[in-house]
Order: sequence, then C-alpha cells, then structure tokens
Amino acid sequence: MTEIITPRDTRMKRIIGHVKGKEPGPVLVFFGGVHGNEPSGIQALEHVFKELNRDPLPVKGNIYGIAGNIPALLQKKRYLDRDLNRIWLKEEIREMEEGTPKNVTSEDQQMLAILEVIRDLLTAHQEPFYFIDFHTTSSKTLPFITINDAMINRKFARQFPVPIILGIEEYLEGPVLNYINEYGYVAVGFESGQHASEEAKINSIAFFWLCLVNSGALAGESLKQYKNCLQQLKQSAANNRSFYEITERYAIEPQDSYTMEPGFESFELVPKGTTLASHNGKTVATTKKGILFMPLYQKQGAEGFFMIKRIPKWILGISSLLRKVKADYLLASLPGVSWKDKSKSQLIVNLRVARYYSKAIFHLLGYRNRTLDSEHLLIKNREKVARNELYKDAPWF
Repeated sequence: MTEIITPRDTRMKRIIGHVKGKEPGPVLVFFGGVHGNEPSGIQALEHVFKELNRDPLPVKGNIYGIAGNIPALLQKKRYLDRDLNRIWLKEEIREMEEGTPKNVTSEDQQMLAILEVIRDLLTAHQEPFYFIDFHTTSSKTLPFITINDAMINRKFARQFPVPIILGIEEYLEGPVLNYINEYGYVAVGFESGQHASEEAKINSIAFFWLCLVNSGALAGESLKQYKNCLQQLKQSAANNRSFYEITERYAIEPQDSYTMEPGFESFELVPKGTTLASHNGKTVATTKKGILFMPLYQKQGAEGFFMIKRIPKWILGISSLLRKVKADYLLASLPGVSWKDKSKSQLIVNLRVARYYSKAIFHLLGYRNRTLDSEHLLIKNREKVARNELYKDAPWF
C-alpha cells in the first residue's frame, strides 16, 4: 500500500501533494504555476494526487507536487514584480540569503521559499531525482519538452512522444531548471499547450503519469490509462518527436510596445519577409524562412518570439558518440580556447582568435555559450555535473 500525504488547502500550500511508496525508488518533483497565468500544471498536480488518493497505486520512491508563484496564481498574472522563472541566479540568491539585497520583491520571497523546499528534499533523499516543470504558452502550440543539453536529460526526454527543444538556456537568464541542473539531476520542462486550454490540462496529466512509468516509479502494467496517455501526447504533438535547437530570440523590454500579428503558432514554418509583429511602431519581419517558436500573445514577457531549426538524427548520434569518448578535452587545444579554471567545466573563447569556430562544434560536445564581453565567450559543459551513475539502473538509461 502507498502512503498518500496531501494538505487541506492546495491553493495556499506550497506542497500540493506527496506520495511515499513502500519500496525505494526515484524521487520525482513536479512544479506547477511558476508563472501565475499558467494554471494547467497546478490543475494536473491536483488531479493526479486526487486520483492517487482515491485509487492508490504501487508507487516506488517519492512523488512531490510543488506550487510555484502562489500570489501570482491567485491573481492569475504571470508575475507580480518580476518573472519568477528568470531570477534563479547564484549571485542574487547569495545576496538575499546574506540579507544584502537591493530590493526584495514578491517573486524573490517565492523563490526563497521554493529553494528551501528543494534543499530539504535533496537532504532528505539520496535516490535519483527527476525535476519536472509544467508550463504553457500564450500561443497555440504542439506540446513539447525543453531541456538543458546533458545526455541524461536527452535520454529521459526521448521516452515521450513530443518534440524536444535544446539550447534555450543560452537565451534565458535564471530559469529554475537551469539552477537545478547545477546539481546534476534529470530536469525537464514540459509545455503542454496554450494557457488555460483543456488540452493543456489533459496533456499535463498524461505527461505526469508517463513520468511515473518512464522513471520506474510505477510499472506500466499498473497504470490502466498508460496507453491512453501515450496516445494523447502523440496525437496532440501530431506525431512530431524531432529535436530542435533555438537559433534566435527576439527580445523586448517591459516598457516596449509590442504586438504580435494574430494567428501565429509555435512550430509554424514562416517564409522570408513574413510580418510577425509591431515593436515600438516598427514592423518586425523575418529575414529568412524558419520555424517560429513561442510567439508572444500576452502582456508580460521578455521574448517576442524565438526561431528554431530541426536537428538531424545523425548530428545527435555524432554528438552522443563524441561525448561518450570525452572529445571535448580537445577543444582546449584549439587556438583561442582555454579552460576557465582547474575544474575544466568551462571554456573561455577569445573571439579575436576563434571567431570562425562554429557554435555547432561546441553544441555537439554539450557546451552552451554565454557572452562575457564583445571579445570573449564563456561556454559551459552540462555533462561535467551530470550524475549519470545515479540513473544507470533506470529503464531509459
């Protein structure tokens, strides 16, 4: 028998639910409502824990449901002061914990409360962790997964019949999963559909159940709706299981006037010269054909849209092989490239010397870049911190 632990008032509690299995197993931590205008994740967590209360299943390990930005959820806003999914930065966290922040916002308080829960869970459990962050988008979209590009994230994400997006960490500062990836555990974001749509809620529920099965927390034969969940995501994703890479982010500032042209959807192929939006009175049009991703149809947000491209399977195969043989150590022998420090987890690229090196080379080996200044890039390898040994017995590894 599985022990079910749920609070009385899920709307105001940080821990939406906790299931503790009688047998050891993985620890799954689900986040919902990190953005307050995205209710589907919270609805999915409440639904699944209610189901588990009514009909307990032979779950192994521990399952947690965590509420994100509670004040913003109650007001149905993306955020109140600042985006909770953009402030998970080590330096800011250190300043707040030391009591020296310049200004403490509502989202800062929420972040510290969630961080305390994460740390408590990491202290309480030694088993492999899976962190799953539920989101939705303001535009119509296929459901999709976003990951930081470590092989354990890739391998786990491949178990789900939806598109997978790599490289978003190069374009966004401070998402919660970026911070969690520093611990080396599996961490995936799941975008289930358009805000507040019934399909987004259904997709989130299906993804939750499949996470239990794919992580080994629940045997597939124990879940009567397993095939239905699989079919739901396949159909909603239009049988698209491709990998994609972010190639462009169109940034906007809070004070800007930005209006997306109506009718665009994620994963839509747009020709060169397509008018996408109006930004501060100027027309924004594509300079070449490409695949549109997450066009903005809400007031709050720092990205007007992204562009993506599909990654061929042979590129993914070469990337996997090169990482397996640790070919990244050869990068430091290239002119203009050197290790940042003795840990050999980050490289400094001098663009005056190495300006012709393709980003694709670094991406193949698991490195993602950050611009330090006009002449230098800092590139970091997610594989260095990945705790592969914890997952070697997982069904997907």
